[in-house]
Amino acid sequence: MNPIRSIFVHSLTEDQAKVELAALAQELAHHDQLYFQKDAPEISDAEYDALARRNEEIEIRFPHLKRPDSRTHRVGTTPGSRFKKVNHLSPMLSLDNAFHAEDVIDFVTRCKKGLHLSDKDALSFLAEPKIDGLSCSLRYENGSLVQASTRGDGVTGEDITQNVKTIRNIPTQLKGYYPSLIEVRGEIYLEKADFQTLNDQRQEEGDPLFANPRNAAAGSVRQLDVAITASRPLKFFSYGVGRDDLKDILTQNDLLSRLKAWGLPINPLCQLCPTVDDLLNFYQTLSHIRFKIPYEIDGVVYKVNDFAHQKTLGFVSRAPRWAIAHKFAAEKAETLLKKIIIQVGRTGVLTPVAELEPIGVGGVMVSRATLHNQDEIHRKDIREGDRVIIQRAGDVIPQVLQSLGSLGHERGPVFQFPKTCPVCGSHIVKEQDEVALRCSGGLTCHAQLLESLKHFVSKHAFNIEGLAGKRIDYLWEQGLLKSAADIFTLEERDKSSAHPLKTHEGWGELSTRNLFDSIRNRQALSLDRFIYALGIRHIGRVTAHLLAERYGTFDAWWGAMKEACCKDSSAYTQLVAIEGIGEIVATSLTNFVGEPKNDVQVEALIPHLTLRPVRKTTM
Repeated sequence: MNPIRSIFVHSLTEDQAKVELAALAQELAHHDQLYFQKDAPEISDAEYDALARRNEEIEIRFPHLKRPDSRTHRVGTTPGSRFKKVNHLSPMLSLDNAFHAEDVIDFVTRCKKGLHLSDKDALSFLAEPKIDGLSCSLRYENGSLVQASTRGDGVTGEDITQNVKTIRNIPTQLKGYYPSLIEVRGEIYLEKADFQTLNDQRQEEGDPLFANPRNAAAGSVRQLDVAITASRPLKFFSYGVGRDDLKDILTQNDLLSRLKAWGLPINPLCQLCPTVDDLLNFYQTLSHIRFKIPYEIDGVVYKVNDFAHQKTLGFVSRAPRWAIAHKFAAEKAETLLKKIIIQVGRTGVLTPVAELEPIGVGGVMVSRATLHNQDEIHRKDIREGDRVIIQRAGDVIPQVLQSLGSLGHERGPVFQFPKTCPVCGSHIVKEQDEVALRCSGGLTCHAQLLESLKHFVSKHAFNIEGLAGKRIDYLWEQGLLKSAADIFTLEERDKSSAHPLKTHEGWGELSTRNLFDSIRNRQALSLDRFIYALGIRHIGRVTAHLLAERYGTFDAWWGAMKEACCKDSSAYTQLVAIEGIGEIVATSLTNFVGEPKNDVQVEALIPHLTLRPVRKTTM
């Protein structure tokens, strides 16, 4: 864990704030990509929102440190490469969030102030359920649907026109009188019952299950095979417009009526709210009935109703000033904690995970939940055999909030973390100012090595198509892949194998040939990707680029890092002096380079690679 993360914003020094903003920019970009492009988030919405709030609070306190790559400049993330990129006629912005009633009151106060209204003056809002789906823009020309696209980065999205035309409640031709050009904005979603049916089918067929309806909807829309999208019962709600030639529609409420008249579906639960109390009452009503609503909602959106007022209030860089999303609290349930297991991650962190009696939380069956770390388990006094409260807010793995004890039975013993790694038997260490316990085995620990290999081939590292998680697992289990260098000798070894890869179940000649082609195509790459691929602690994409830009070549960088292992050296002084590096990152680098096993791994890789210098204009 980043030690600075535990420091309150008001206590940060300027240097700490600079390092933290760099880390947050990198983390948020990573999670944006997982959410918007891969439809596979690693963290909950609540955890993401907490990171985003911390980023914004630091920028408010240190406005001169705001980075060009800050999330506050962005709406989503760059569109993926599988679909053609298309430009929106007008930006497709995101929304700022509210989490408490006070946030909503502040929002209304800001709106009135921006409109030069007094607290007593009336200001009407339209409140609508926030659908947990995939945002989509529909372009109609002369009433005909000519283009559909994802949000993307707010300016450019993915062209999903053919897939969207299979969604039954999206009209390909508008009804009545309509403008010659209009962009309709809305949300593609999957109802809870349809989501469960889809997952049941996937389980029968041995396919991986979708984590939640939002991921299922997004994954269904992003299919290269239109027939797959057509087979999924996707639906759409429209809620607004981007570019339009409308002159006679004066309010948000009137717009919804017009959208409905054109044949576009709108959410029937929208409501006009003249006061703050009305907004908060509507929020409470929806929060109480949300589980009865057939689709997932994760909050309520409030919009100033009058379009003239919206125009006066305008926008900030990524969101309108006249709208906000009031998020629901995470979903909770009670169940039995059967067992606590320990997982070992890529950097050696030991993460306790609760195995649970399966229980439905918000339409999803949950059988595992994270316990975070040893301190959390002890602080909450969580034990095997306890009844526990779990919380889910869109999580792939929810979290255990609290223990209710054994409810009448004698409780199990206090959980004790192992003294040695459960995978490799190495000693467990705890670094100063860190909560996490780590396996000291490094790359001798099979769990760390396996996760390091998955990181090595990931999208922002070597990006080797056809060699992701399950295939890495398989090659590992077959003894074909035990180091990163083994990737680049796999084809040669396969030629002399008595059981070539194409004969293995689930592979075949085409997939094997594609894999070998992909590996060959990735043997030349930029130095920053290589540095990032090594999976060194604290070295994200931004830091890897800084290092590659500063040292230019692999030989110069690796040689300087070896010299920097001596903290009295000029090489160490120069390393620490690089803007965005500092002592924490420098120590992590020199620890990695100074480990003989890592040196062997890296030196084994270099003969297979051509490493290009980075272009200084790429970041």
